[in-house]
Amino acid sequence: MKKILLTLLGVFALSILTGCAASSKPVQMKNPDDEGDIIIVCKDINDEDISEFNDTNESDPEDPQKDSDKNTGKKADKKYPPGYSEDVEFDPSWEYADYSVINSGSAKLYRASDNRNDVIIGVNAGHGTKGGESKKTYCHPDKTPKVTGGTTQAGAVMAPAISGGMRFADGTTEAAVTLRMAELLRDELLTEGFDVLLVRDEEDEQFDNIARTVMCNNVADCMISLHWDGDGLTYDKGCFYVSVPDQIKDMEPVASFWQEHDRLGQTLIDALAERGYKINGSGHMAIDLTQMSYSTVPSIDIELGNAASPHDDATLSGMASALVQGIRELYTDIEKEKDSSD
Repeated sequence: MKKILLTLLGVFALSILTGCAASSKPVQMKNPDDEGDIIIVCKDINDEDISEFNDTNESDPEDPQKDSDKNTGKKADKKYPPGYSEDVEFDPSWEYADYSVINSGSAKLYRASDNRNDVIIGVNAGHGTKGGESKKTYCHPDKTPKVTGGTTQAGAVMAPAISGGMRFADGTTEAAVTLRMAELLRDELLTEGFDVLLVRDEEDEQFDNIARTVMCNNVADCMISLHWDGDGLTYDKGCFYVSVPDQIKDMEPVASFWQEHDRLGQTLIDALAERGYKINGSGHMAIDLTQMSYSTVPSIDIELGNAASPHDDATLSGMASALVQGIRELYTDIEKEKDSSD
Protein backbone atom coordinates (compact mmCIF):
# COMPACT_ATOMS: atom_id res chain seq x y z
CA MET A 1 0.00 0.00 0.00
CA LYS A 2 1.19 3.50 -0.84
CA LYS A 3 1.61 5.64 2.24
CA ILE A 4 3.64 8.38 3.84
CA LEU A 5 6.27 7.00 6.19
CA LEU A 6 7.40 9.01 9.20
CA THR A 7 10.44 6.92 10.11
CA LEU A 8 11.42 7.61 13.65
CA LEU A 9 14.79 6.00 14.35
CA GLY A 10 16.64 7.18 17.45
CA VAL A 11 18.12 10.62 17.82
CA PHE A 12 17.94 11.36 14.06
CA ALA A 13 14.19 11.12 13.97
CA LEU A 14 13.73 12.98 17.22
CA SER A 15 15.82 15.85 15.91
CA ILE A 16 13.72 16.06 12.75
CA LEU A 17 10.45 16.16 14.64
CA THR A 18 11.76 18.56 17.26
CA GLY A 19 13.06 20.90 14.58
CA CYS A 20 9.83 20.65 12.67
CA ALA A 21 7.78 21.39 15.76
CA ALA A 22 9.86 24.41 16.57
CA SER A 23 9.77 25.93 13.11
CA SER A 24 6.64 24.50 11.43
CA LYS A 25 8.68 24.28 8.24
CA PRO A 26 8.04 21.49 5.74
CA VAL A 27 10.04 18.31 6.09
CA GLN A 28 10.70 16.72 2.72
CA MET A 29 10.66 12.94 2.67
CA LYS A 30 10.95 10.51 -0.20
CA ASN A 31 7.90 8.65 -1.42
CA PRO A 32 8.57 4.91 -0.90
CA ASP A 33 7.40 4.23 -4.44
CA ASP A 34 9.98 6.73 -5.69
CA GLU A 35 7.33 8.75 -7.51
CA GLY A 36 8.46 12.08 -6.15
CA ASP A 37 8.88 13.91 -2.88
CA ILE A 38 6.07 14.30 -0.39
CA ILE A 39 6.12 17.49 1.62
CA ILE A 40 4.91 17.06 5.19
CA VAL A 41 4.38 19.99 7.53
CA CYS A 42 4.44 18.85 11.16
CA LYS A 43 2.13 21.12 13.11
CA ASP A 44 1.30 21.40 16.79
CA ILE A 45 3.79 18.76 17.90
CA ASN A 46 5.23 19.48 21.33
CA ASP A 47 7.74 17.65 23.51
CA GLU A 48 4.97 15.71 25.25
CA ASP A 49 3.56 14.53 21.90
CA ILE A 50 7.00 13.39 20.72
CA SER A 51 7.69 11.58 23.99
CA GLU A 52 4.33 9.80 23.81
CA PHE A 53 4.89 8.94 20.18
CA ASN A 54 8.36 7.50 20.83
CA ASP A 55 7.28 5.61 23.94
CA THR A 56 4.52 3.80 22.04
CA ASN A 57 6.92 2.85 19.26
CA GLU A 58 9.80 1.50 21.33
CA SER A 59 10.80 -2.05 20.56
CA ASP A 60 9.28 -4.50 23.03
CA PRO A 61 10.67 -8.06 23.02
CA GLU A 62 7.54 -9.28 24.80
CA ASP A 63 5.26 -7.75 22.17
CA PRO A 64 6.46 -8.84 18.71
CA GLN A 65 3.52 -7.07 17.08
CA LYS A 66 5.36 -3.78 17.64
CA ASP A 67 8.23 -4.89 15.42
CA SER A 68 8.42 -6.10 11.85
CA ASP A 69 7.49 -9.74 11.38
CA LYS A 70 10.50 -11.03 9.51
CA ASN A 71 8.76 -14.27 8.59
CA THR A 72 5.70 -12.73 6.95
CA GLY A 73 7.30 -9.49 5.81
CA LYS A 74 4.57 -7.45 7.51
CA LYS A 75 5.61 -3.97 8.60
CA ALA A 76 5.60 -2.80 12.19
CA ASP A 77 2.31 -1.44 13.51
CA LYS A 78 3.20 2.22 13.91
CA LYS A 79 1.51 4.08 16.70
CA TYR A 80 0.14 7.62 16.55
CA PRO A 81 -1.37 9.68 19.34
CA PRO A 82 -5.13 10.34 19.09
CA GLY A 83 -5.87 13.29 16.83
CA TYR A 84 -2.52 13.10 15.04
CA SER A 85 -2.45 14.65 11.57
CA GLU A 86 0.03 15.88 8.96
CA ASP A 87 -0.33 18.61 6.34
CA VAL A 88 0.61 17.33 2.88
CA GLU A 89 1.60 19.78 0.18
CA PHE A 90 1.15 19.33 -3.57
CA ASP A 91 4.29 18.10 -5.35
CA PRO A 92 4.72 19.52 -8.88
CA SER A 93 6.90 16.55 -9.88
CA TRP A 94 4.03 14.07 -9.55
CA GLU A 95 2.58 12.52 -12.71
CA TYR A 96 -0.14 14.76 -14.24
CA ALA A 97 0.68 17.53 -11.72
CA ASP A 98 1.50 19.92 -14.57
CA TYR A 99 -2.11 19.67 -15.81
CA SER A 100 -3.34 21.35 -12.60
CA VAL A 101 -3.74 25.15 -12.49
CA ILE A 102 -4.87 25.56 -8.85
CA ASN A 103 -2.72 23.71 -6.34
CA SER A 104 -1.52 26.05 -3.60
CA GLY A 105 -3.59 24.38 -0.88
CA SER A 106 -2.62 21.54 1.44
CA ALA A 107 -4.37 18.29 2.26
CA LYS A 108 -4.47 16.84 5.76
CA LEU A 109 -3.52 13.24 6.50
CA TYR A 110 -5.14 11.91 9.68
CA ARG A 111 -3.61 8.82 11.30
CA ALA A 112 -5.66 6.19 13.11
CA SER A 113 -4.39 5.63 16.66
CA ASP A 114 -5.81 2.13 17.17
CA ASN A 115 -6.46 -1.03 15.12
CA ARG A 116 -4.34 0.30 12.28
CA ASN A 117 -4.73 -1.54 8.96
CA ASP A 118 -2.12 0.24 6.83
CA VAL A 119 -4.67 1.64 4.34
CA ILE A 120 -5.08 5.33 3.45
CA ILE A 121 -8.52 6.39 2.20
CA GLY A 122 -8.55 9.58 0.14
CA VAL A 123 -11.73 11.56 0.90
CA ASN A 124 -12.53 14.55 -1.30
CA ALA A 125 -15.25 16.94 -0.18
CA GLY A 126 -16.47 18.13 -3.57
CA HIS A 127 -16.24 21.81 -4.61
CA GLY A 128 -15.06 24.51 -2.17
CA THR A 129 -12.39 26.33 -4.21
CA LYS A 130 -12.91 30.07 -4.66
CA GLY A 131 -12.14 31.18 -8.22
CA GLY A 132 -12.17 27.60 -9.49
CA GLU A 133 -14.63 28.27 -12.29
CA SER A 134 -12.56 31.11 -13.71
CA LYS A 135 -9.74 28.80 -14.80
CA LYS A 136 -9.77 25.78 -17.09
CA THR A 137 -7.99 22.45 -17.32
CA TYR A 138 -7.90 19.68 -19.90
CA CYS A 139 -10.73 17.15 -19.56
CA HIS A 140 -8.37 14.32 -20.55
CA PRO A 141 -4.60 13.94 -20.20
CA ASP A 142 -4.35 13.21 -23.95
CA LYS A 143 -6.30 16.44 -24.59
CA THR A 144 -9.11 14.70 -26.49
CA PRO A 145 -12.70 16.02 -26.22
CA LYS A 146 -15.14 15.10 -23.47
CA VAL A 147 -17.51 12.33 -24.63
CA THR A 148 -20.56 13.02 -22.42
CA GLY A 149 -22.34 16.06 -21.10
CA GLY A 150 -22.42 17.22 -17.49
CA THR A 151 -21.23 20.46 -15.94
CA THR A 152 -19.30 20.81 -19.21
CA GLN A 153 -20.90 19.83 -22.52
CA ALA A 154 -19.73 16.91 -24.67
CA GLY A 155 -17.09 17.86 -27.22
CA ALA A 156 -15.28 20.32 -24.97
CA VAL A 157 -11.53 19.87 -24.66
CA MET A 158 -11.24 22.00 -21.52
CA ALA A 159 -13.52 22.45 -18.51
CA PRO A 160 -13.65 24.71 -15.44
CA ALA A 161 -10.82 23.72 -13.11
CA ILE A 162 -13.44 23.04 -10.42
CA SER A 163 -17.09 24.04 -10.22
CA GLY A 164 -18.85 25.80 -7.36
CA GLY A 165 -21.53 23.14 -6.88
CA MET A 166 -25.26 23.56 -6.36
CA ARG A 167 -27.51 24.69 -3.50
CA PHE A 168 -29.95 22.49 -1.63
CA ALA A 169 -33.62 23.37 -1.45
CA ASP A 170 -33.04 25.06 1.92
CA GLY A 171 -30.23 27.22 0.52
CA THR A 172 -27.32 25.26 1.99
CA THR A 173 -24.38 25.00 -0.40
CA GLU A 174 -23.28 21.61 -1.68
CA ALA A 175 -19.70 22.50 -0.69
CA ALA A 176 -20.75 22.93 2.95
CA VAL A 177 -22.57 19.60 3.01
CA THR A 178 -19.76 17.66 1.30
CA LEU A 179 -17.30 19.05 3.86
CA ARG A 180 -19.50 18.01 6.77
CA MET A 181 -19.95 14.57 5.21
CA ALA A 182 -16.18 14.26 4.74
CA GLU A 183 -15.60 15.06 8.42
CA LEU A 184 -18.10 12.46 9.57
CA LEU A 185 -16.69 9.87 7.18
CA ARG A 186 -13.15 10.65 8.38
CA ASP A 187 -14.14 10.06 12.01
CA GLU A 188 -15.80 6.72 11.19
CA LEU A 189 -12.81 5.56 9.13
CA LEU A 190 -10.30 6.47 11.85
CA THR A 191 -12.30 4.45 14.36
CA GLU A 192 -12.04 1.46 12.01
CA GLY A 193 -8.25 1.80 11.75
CA PHE A 194 -8.05 3.51 8.36
CA ASP A 195 -5.82 6.53 7.83
CA VAL A 196 -7.64 9.35 6.02
CA LEU A 197 -6.30 11.85 3.52
CA LEU A 198 -8.82 14.69 3.74
CA VAL A 199 -8.15 16.54 0.51
CA ARG A 200 -10.31 19.50 1.56
CA ASP A 201 -10.71 20.17 5.27
CA GLU A 202 -11.79 23.78 5.19
CA GLU A 203 -14.34 26.00 3.44
CA ASP A 204 -11.92 27.18 0.75
CA GLU A 205 -9.14 24.81 -0.33
CA GLN A 206 -7.09 25.92 -3.31
CA PHE A 207 -7.03 22.62 -5.19
CA ASP A 208 -8.67 22.05 -8.56
CA ASN A 209 -10.07 18.68 -9.60
CA ILE A 210 -6.79 17.52 -11.12
CA ALA A 211 -4.75 18.55 -8.07
CA ARG A 212 -7.11 16.62 -5.79
CA THR A 213 -6.88 13.56 -8.00
CA VAL A 214 -3.09 13.70 -8.29
CA MET A 215 -2.79 14.13 -4.52
CA CYS A 216 -4.78 10.93 -3.96
CA ASN A 217 -2.84 9.11 -6.69
CA ASN A 218 0.38 9.66 -4.78
CA VAL A 219 -0.64 9.60 -1.14
CA ALA A 220 -3.76 7.43 -0.79
CA ASP A 221 -4.85 3.91 -1.72
CA CYS A 222 -8.13 5.09 -3.22
CA MET A 223 -10.15 8.26 -3.80
CA ILE A 224 -13.77 8.84 -2.82
CA SER A 225 -15.26 12.17 -3.94
CA LEU A 226 -18.46 13.19 -2.17
CA HIS A 227 -21.18 15.01 -4.10
CA TRP A 228 -24.91 15.61 -4.41
CA ASP A 229 -26.28 15.87 -7.95
CA GLY A 230 -27.31 19.26 -9.32
CA ASP A 231 -30.05 17.85 -11.54
CA GLY A 232 -32.73 20.45 -10.79
CA LEU A 233 -35.24 17.84 -9.61
CA THR A 234 -37.61 18.57 -6.74
CA TYR A 235 -37.63 15.00 -5.37
CA ASP A 236 -34.89 12.86 -3.85
CA LYS A 237 -33.72 10.56 -6.65
CA GLY A 238 -31.27 8.54 -4.52
CA CYS A 239 -27.60 7.63 -4.63
CA PHE A 240 -25.36 6.53 -7.48
CA TYR A 241 -21.71 6.50 -8.43
CA VAL A 242 -20.25 7.88 -11.63
CA SER A 243 -18.84 5.16 -13.88
CA VAL A 244 -16.49 5.56 -16.84
CA PRO A 245 -18.12 5.83 -20.31
CA ASP A 246 -17.21 3.05 -22.75
CA GLN A 247 -15.77 5.59 -25.22
CA ILE A 248 -12.76 6.39 -23.03
CA LYS A 249 -12.02 2.97 -21.55
CA ASP A 250 -9.09 2.55 -23.95
CA MET A 251 -7.49 5.84 -22.87
CA GLU A 252 -4.76 5.70 -20.23
CA PRO A 253 -4.78 5.81 -17.30
CA VAL A 254 -8.50 4.94 -17.53
CA ALA A 255 -7.81 1.66 -19.36
CA SER A 256 -5.71 0.37 -16.48
CA PHE A 257 -8.04 1.38 -13.66
CA TRP A 258 -11.71 1.62 -14.72
CA GLN A 259 -12.53 -1.86 -13.43
CA GLU A 260 -11.12 -0.96 -10.02
CA HIS A 261 -13.16 2.26 -10.07
CA ASP A 262 -16.30 0.21 -10.72
CA ARG A 263 -15.48 -2.28 -7.97
CA LEU A 264 -15.09 0.50 -5.43
CA GLY A 265 -18.24 2.28 -6.58
CA GLN A 266 -20.42 -0.81 -6.63
CA THR A 267 -19.23 -1.89 -3.19
CA LEU A 268 -20.24 1.46 -1.71
CA ILE A 269 -23.61 1.49 -3.45
CA ASP A 270 -24.31 -2.06 -2.24
CA ALA A 271 -23.52 -1.00 1.33
CA LEU A 272 -25.85 2.01 1.09
CA ALA A 273 -28.62 -0.19 -0.34
CA GLU A 274 -28.14 -2.73 2.44
CA ARG A 275 -28.70 0.04 5.00
CA GLY A 276 -31.92 1.07 3.27
CA TYR A 277 -30.80 4.19 1.43
CA LYS A 278 -32.51 4.98 -1.84
CA ILE A 279 -30.49 4.03 -4.92
CA ASN A 280 -30.99 5.72 -8.25
CA GLY A 281 -31.67 3.23 -11.05
CA SER A 282 -28.87 0.67 -11.42
CA GLY A 283 -26.69 2.56 -8.95
CA HIS A 284 -24.31 4.06 -11.48
CA MET A 285 -24.31 6.53 -14.34
CA ALA A 286 -21.66 6.81 -17.07
CA ILE A 287 -20.31 10.37 -17.13
CA ASP A 288 -16.98 11.60 -18.46
CA LEU A 289 -15.39 13.25 -15.42
CA THR A 290 -11.95 14.80 -15.05
CA GLN A 291 -11.30 12.84 -11.85
CA MET A 292 -11.43 9.34 -13.32
CA SER A 293 -9.58 10.48 -16.45
CA TYR A 294 -6.49 11.20 -14.31
CA SER A 295 -6.84 8.60 -11.53
CA THR A 296 -4.19 5.93 -11.00
CA VAL A 297 -5.81 4.45 -7.88
CA PRO A 298 -9.36 3.09 -7.44
CA SER A 299 -11.42 6.27 -7.68
CA ILE A 300 -15.08 7.26 -7.73
CA ASP A 301 -17.39 10.22 -7.58
CA ILE A 302 -20.36 9.16 -5.44
CA GLU A 303 -23.55 11.23 -5.64
CA LEU A 304 -25.40 10.83 -2.34
CA GLY A 305 -28.63 12.36 -3.61
CA ASN A 306 -29.58 15.76 -5.01
CA ALA A 307 -30.88 19.17 -3.92
CA ALA A 308 -34.07 17.63 -2.54
CA SER A 309 -32.25 15.06 -0.37
CA PRO A 310 -32.08 15.33 3.43
CA HIS A 311 -28.65 16.43 4.63
CA ASP A 312 -28.97 16.73 8.40
CA ASP A 313 -26.23 15.27 10.59
CA ALA A 314 -28.23 12.14 11.43
CA THR A 315 -28.68 11.33 7.73
CA LEU A 316 -25.05 12.07 6.92
CA SER A 317 -23.79 10.01 9.87
CA GLY A 318 -25.86 7.04 8.75
CA MET A 319 -24.51 7.32 5.23
CA ALA A 320 -20.95 7.58 6.55
CA SER A 321 -21.42 4.36 8.50
CA ALA A 322 -22.72 2.62 5.38
CA LEU A 323 -19.76 3.83 3.30
CA VAL A 324 -17.31 2.63 5.95
CA GLN A 325 -19.00 -0.76 5.92
CA GLY A 326 -18.43 -0.97 2.16
CA ILE A 327 -14.82 0.20 2.43
CA ARG A 328 -14.11 -2.33 5.19
CA GLU A 329 -15.61 -5.16 3.16
CA LEU A 330 -13.68 -4.16 0.05
CA TYR A 331 -10.29 -4.08 1.75
CA THR A 332 -11.01 -7.29 3.64
CA ASP A 333 -11.63 -8.96 0.28
CA ILE A 334 -8.52 -7.39 -1.23
CA GLU A 335 -6.40 -8.67 1.66
CA LYS A 336 -7.84 -12.18 1.24
CA GLU A 337 -7.05 -12.08 -2.47
CA LYS A 338 -3.47 -11.03 -1.74
CA ASP A 339 -3.04 -13.82 0.82
CA SER A 340 -4.40 -16.44 -1.55
CA SER A 341 -2.04 -15.35 -4.33
CA ASP A 342 1.08 -15.48 -2.12
